[in-house]
Amino acid sequence: MNALWSAIQKGYLWVIAPVADFLVRRKVRPNTITTVGTLCTVVAGVLFATGHIRSGGWFLGVTALFDVLDGTVARRTGTTSLFGAFYDSTLDRVSDGFLMGGLVVFYATSPVHANVPLLVITLLGLIATFVTSYTRSRAEALGLDAKVGLLQRPERVTLLSAPQALFGLALHGWVLAGIVTLLSVTAWITVVQRMAYVHRTTRNMDDENGTPKALDAAVLHGPSSPAKMPNNIETSSEVPARS
Repeated sequence: MNALWSAIQKGYLWVIAPVADFLVRRKVRPNTITTVGTLCTVVAGVLFATGHIRSGGWFLGVTALFDVLDGTVARRTGTTSLFGAFYDSTLDRVSDGFLMGGLVVFYATSPVHANVPLLVITLLGLIATFVTSYTRSRAEALGLDAKVGLLQRPERVTLLSAPQALFGLALHGWVLAGIVTLLSVTAWITVVQRMAYVHRTTRNMDDENGTPKALDAAVLHGPSSPAKMPNNIETSSEVPARS
């Protein structure tokens, strides 16, 4: 899966290179690209919520371009920054919320496709999406690289865009139902995989009394006090962000 995704990513970067060159020449800031991409994703979520599933899929597929462009432009212009990484990651969570939230609204209000079991499955998928991102962020705060798991953000966006763009509500909506179920199940599997990875990795970092050896209290117990900066922090130059 990772090899296939890497090949797709390289081809995609080659295709969008002229667009990135244009934005660099126009001196468009990476954070501006991130903001526009998020606003477009919000529109896709609204389209999902109102039952325009195929249009939402196409719109999301096109706006996925921004997920790659912001990092590419930042890298080419030397404008990567810690705030850029924070800003990009934060708006990614906003995008995820609107996309899955739009589908929750769809299954709650659609006159034809309202379905309580699918509503619950989609809501569980929404929760898993945020927990997936949190597990990686918390692991990185501990100095660990948690880029593991069955389904990461690029794959989630692909599953939410391509099938919907091609099939919409085909087969009385069962194509969409299958995608939503797949997303929810694989997201929770990813959560478990990341928790297991962190457990294995940190098991030997504790002394006999269960006290972590090399991590300060701020890192261990959350952001209420200043924590150490993880060495492997991602910047907005990572293309694409895999959270």
